Amino acid sequence: MKVILDECLPKRLISELPGYEVVTVPMVGWAGVKNGELLRKIDGQYDAFLTVDALVAHSETVKGLRFRILILKARSNKIEDLRPLIPKMFTALLDAKPGTVTSVP
Repeated sequence: MKVILDECLPKRLISELPGYEVVTVPMVGWAGVKNGELLRKIDGQYDAFLTVDALVAHSETVKGLRFRILILKARSNKIEDLRPLIPKMFTALLDAKPGTVTSVP
């Protein structure tokens, strides 16, 4: 599964997702791209988009997108706060359907 991490997530999260092909928004040259355009760029190229930005689901239409969006609900975007979510993140990556937004508490 191809996963892209939002620029607000630490690059170190890549190593926490073994078995997945993971890149970050800055790694593919999309840093600073606004949500709507970013979602269009991701569509068809990645299977999942991980972010802590809950506004992604509210500001853009996600129905019809060919990838799933996971919103990580952590105290901060620091790796130490994200690590406890990893088991639920794996489950959500497998269970969520394309065109949906899933909160990972």
